[in-house]
Amino acid sequence: MKERYRTFAGYNAWANRRLYEAAAQLSDADYRADRGVFFKSMHGTLNHLLATDYIWMQRFTGEGTAPTRLDVLLHDRFDALQAARVAEDQRIVRWIDSLDETQLAGVIRYRRVSTPDEFVQPLMPALDHWFNHQTHHRGQAHAILTGLGWAAPELDLLFYQRVVGAGGS
Repeated sequence: MKERYRTFAGYNAWANRRLYEAAAQLSDADYRADRGVFFKSMHGTLNHLLATDYIWMQRFTGEGTAPTRLDVLLHDRFDALQAARVAEDQRIVRWIDSLDETQLAGVIRYRRVSTPDEFVQPLMPALDHWFNHQTHHRGQAHAILTGLGWAAPELDLLFYQRVVGAGGS
């Protein structure tokens, strides 16, 4: 199972890099405008994705700080947000690489941001949710780009697997 999560961690970093490269081309007005997605703008969506990574990585590892809101704006400037995204993707890849099969078969305990209830669940389904959540919101960011008439980048997992399989990055 570890290879599965290595693939997801690599894919996550790759897709985020491609999405940020595309978002960097937007004007500030387009980047910040409410486009009707869950976290309103490209800026809100990218901040949400980073915030939830901080939340989940704190749950998984017990390390780092976690925001107390899902709609927090961690960074106002795009370049600071992008640098934080790159650093978090590297941290995710390193953490996944550090896991062994026994750890993957373990459980985690955590509290949701929105309720004080404690949850206990197997780690692997939590990882599945986490990586799927990233894909869900990247899809919203992709829709923003498409709606603005930009050529949004290919972000499919299958495309990533083909690129990596062919020796690309």
